[in-house]
Amino acid sequence: MPTVPSEPQPHRHRDVAESFGADAERYDRARPGYPRELVDRIVAASPGPDVVDVGCGTGIATRQFAAAGCRVLGVEVDERMAELARRGGLDVEVSAFETWDPAGRTFDAVIAAQAWHWVDPLAGAAVAVRALRPGGRLAVFWNVFRAPDDIAAAFAAVYRRVVPDLPFKPWAGPAIDPYRSMFAKTADGMRAANAFGEPEEWWFDWSRPYTRDEWLEQVPTHGGHSRFPQSTQDELLAGIGTAIDAAGGGFTMGYDTVVVTAARSQLRSGRETAGG
Repeated sequence: MPTVPSEPQPHRHRDVAESFGADAERYDRARPGYPRELVDRIVAASPGPDVVDVGCGTGIATRQFAAAGCRVLGVEVDERMAELARRGGLDVEVSAFETWDPAGRTFDAVIAAQAWHWVDPLAGAAVAVRALRPGGRLAVFWNVFRAPDDIAAAFAAVYRRVVPDLPFKPWAGPAIDPYRSMFAKTADGMRAANAFGEPEEWWFDWSRPYTRDEWLEQVPTHGGHSRFPQSTQDELLAGIGTAIDAAGGGFTMGYDTVVVTAARSQLRSGRETAGG
């Protein structure tokens, strides 16, 4: 199920954005990481190893970039998520990114993994400009489900039956569709900052197998699920579990991981200098 609301400005849904910490340990266990090729490419395209991870959550991407040799500072709005990341040895500051103060520090990359849609794309790009050294890179990315057709159809039927009044219809169409407008808004925010080169999209295609239990562990971490009554959550999980059992007890989920990225200009533009 896509983890973004169908509303065109998901960053306005603060209640959803700050709901993931309700079960931070499950989130950390169940959510997938990101392709190693993605991490390597961002690191190689950045001028150095100092990284800010926006909306770092429990530190899933933070750990991957640290393992690649980066010094990573997390910025996370939810204290519960930040605390779990700190228990794992990560350095995290609690703040919404739009109001986060770099306090004179500059970095080689600002990344956001599965989180930039919770940030105002214009304000977020402006803060990234202040945090990046000349030549530094803003790189935000999302894992997008690409389910087998039979699994997607079975999951869609469960959601239609259990939560028929949802304003969007989970699994009813390609999961990439609601993300495309986010990619465009992200790129527009970078352009509006007047301090980046032309944004690019980098696509990474990968997959991983899931057992029934592994997928059911992940479902409650999807955006908005924690707001369902417990009885509704239980009915959803039972229906999804039955669908996976009918498919043989497991399936392979395809993923498109998409990066929207641009490098900060080497020199400040006149407009940027005038704006501070």
